[in-house]
Amino acid sequence: MNETLKRSLSGAVYVILLLTSIRFSAESFFILFGIFLLLAVVEFCELVQLQKILPLGIALLLFGLFYKVRFNRTYDLLLLGTTLFVSIKSIGFLFSQRNFPMDFLSKYVYLLGYIIFPFIIITKLPFGIQGYNPKIIISIFLLIWTNDTFAYIVGKSIGKHKLFERISPKKTIEGFVGGVVFAILTSLLISKYYIEGATNIWIGIAFIVGIFGTIGDLIESKFKRIAGVKDSGKIMPGHGGILDRLDSVIFVAPFVFLFYQILYYVS
Repeated sequence: MNETLKRSLSGAVYVILLLTSIRFSAESFFILFGIFLLLAVVEFCELVQLQKILPLGIALLLFGLFYKVRFNRTYDLLLLGTTLFVSIKSIGFLFSQRNFPMDFLSKYVYLLGYIIFPFIIITKLPFGIQGYNPKIIISIFLLIWTNDTFAYIVGKSIGKHKLFERISPKKTIEGFVGGVVFAILTSLLISKYYIEGATNIWIGIAFIVGIFGTIGDLIESKFKRIAGVKDSGKIMPGHGGILDRLDSVIFVAPFVFLFYQILYYVS
């Protein structure tokens, strides 16, 4: 089987599994992302050379705990605050010249705030005023896929100025801008034809996806570059690991959730 066919088939299986699980029920959505979380923990532990048993146990415990208290606002705000703190720390890590070995405490800080907590936050995003709404999380994935696709197309076509050459030599400023613009255009279509109304909100989410999705991709690229690997894993032939597929959404999720909270208090 050639590489292009292998990549296409594994990508199709991933998308079908993702959309089917999200649309079927809230429970199937939780189960899928619980599995994704465990796979991401394994991959992250391999990147930073951390024993896997304890991290997997912590991930299961916290995922189960927040499932039980998923509608508790106090826990949500505590979770969000902690995750945003580590997200800012991750941005600092991206721009720093620091290389491994990372100290033991830092590995667990990133494990919690960069991997585990964002996955938990993802499971909160589809819940609106009327309960579980799969269209919300599907729309966020559509924006991420649009941003990634058009960042690549525009960058490859007209990209001349490197965005962050030290970490990702192929990314360009033109590609970044193109990805954001097409994500915004997609958000207009989403608000008009898929989730009617709230156009300004979806434009705001598109901006968040374009900016923080790119940063999330760069952060994961730095982890891989320091570890000396091309992909975070091999579970998806032609695509790499779970972190390679979800690096954007796990970094975007806390900032979208923050946007939710701002809208809640303003309204």
